[in-house]
Amino acid sequence: MTPPELSRRRVLTGALGVAALALTGCSGGGTGEERLRVAFATGGSRESLDPHVLPLYVDQARAKACFDTLTGWSQDMTPEPRLAESWESDATGRRWRIRLRAARFHDGSPLTADDVLATLARITDPATTAIAATLFRDLDAAASRAVSPTQVELVLTRPNTLFPLAWGAPGTEIVKAGTTSFDRPNGTGPFRLASFTPGGSTVYTASEDHWDGAPGVRELEFLPVDDEAARIGALLSGQVHYAHDLTPTGAARLDGEQRASALSAPASASQFLVMRVDRAPFSDPRLREAVRLGIDREELVRVVLLGRGRVGDDMFGQGLRYHPAGVGPVARDVARARALVTEAGAQGAAIELQTSGADPTFDAATALVARQLGEVGLRVTARPLPSSGYFRAIRQQGVFSQNSTGSLPIPDYIGRRMLTSTPTYDFTGYRSPEIDRLYYAAVATTDDAARTDAFARILGLLRADSGALVWGVRDWNVGVAAGLTGLEAARPNTFAWANFARARLG
Repeated sequence: MTPPELSRRRVLTGALGVAALALTGCSGGGTGEERLRVAFATGGSRESLDPHVLPLYVDQARAKACFDTLTGWSQDMTPEPRLAESWESDATGRRWRIRLRAARFHDGSPLTADDVLATLARITDPATTAIAATLFRDLDAAASRAVSPTQVELVLTRPNTLFPLAWGAPGTEIVKAGTTSFDRPNGTGPFRLASFTPGGSTVYTASEDHWDGAPGVRELEFLPVDDEAARIGALLSGQVHYAHDLTPTGAARLDGEQRASALSAPASASQFLVMRVDRAPFSDPRLREAVRLGIDREELVRVVLLGRGRVGDDMFGQGLRYHPAGVGPVARDVARARALVTEAGAQGAAIELQTSGADPTFDAATALVARQLGEVGLRVTARPLPSSGYFRAIRQQGVFSQNSTGSLPIPDYIGRRMLTSTPTYDFTGYRSPEIDRLYYAAVATTDDAARTDAFARILGLLRADSGALVWGVRDWNVGVAAGLTGLEAARPNTFAWANFARARLG
């Protein structure tokens, strides 16, 4: 019998070839070299094109093709103008005036201030379940207004001098006022939707009159390839030009290849171990400290990441603005870790470490962590969970889990995930009113030194008490075919990441 993994790869690769051949000529004059084909892991038959509900990277990439945001995040996680041509705030940081650039939706209608207000109303409506809703929780919708068709004034209930960061977050794409369905999405982005099959192919055509210039390819096709080996095989065989999210092993496979290469953005995804501080056994701080001292971060980076990354310092945002300087990794101390396990009465305790294929490094990291913690007296076994719904499962039922996140501005990460009012991303059960206080003080002040100090103190609290350990920060790898130009090695979630508007096929 063929092993299930090999069978699945063959099915995926075969389906990909059929899809590529069948769709290459279906949209009116497209040729193989006019259509850019990109391979992503997808979400199956329940996918939609609603840009405000984006659980997967492929959803964000498709939204970026069809829509625009007010700002975009640069590689150093600062806001850059997009649909917002310029902006300014009053002295308090509570009233923001945005001037919109001249842009048009795909139906030819102009972008207006009313579209921005309608979009924010939709994002903040609980019925939408928008992923960016928490970033606009302080928006005073009643006081916000359209100053003119091209100027909008947003009013906040409390100061936020970093508010433009929120406008470029995933899930903040501007939609036309009155939009109730995304079956035929009408955006201001560089591509127009031609066809969409949930769990299948999505085809876009170039918007030649896009405000930022016509795209470099006439057609863009997203193809579903969940298996990394199949994505790489499709890339090397010429079935696709771009393969998203490669493991260090996958990226290494492209070293020296003439048909394709890896684009790698250094230190762009944080790899976590997360322990629930409100559930046994990690409600005992001695066991949390035993894990902190018992894992070998250098070995994890060397073996799991193949050296394509950095050793973590147990803080999110290494290398980004507001990350405190001079914080080194925790040194492994097997003797002290073993003593803590003994003090806690947990020698030989059986602990499950939840893992899945949701992140390409989880399984390898799990095997290594289990061995390392076995050396300090904990009997760790892997508990595989389905990739679909994995992060929801570990939030609701987790005790000890693998987790990861791509790059985010540190203020966004804290404001969206770490406050007492943001339980959606609560993977460890840790919440601190002091973090809330420091966060609101940081975003309210115009004193950058005071803001930097506040964020450093928040990250220090999370490092010490939250139960979340960043053991490594891996490079972000994608595969590109020889002859494909116009893409850059970009951190995930930034404007340049998975942005195909400037891609060209040689």
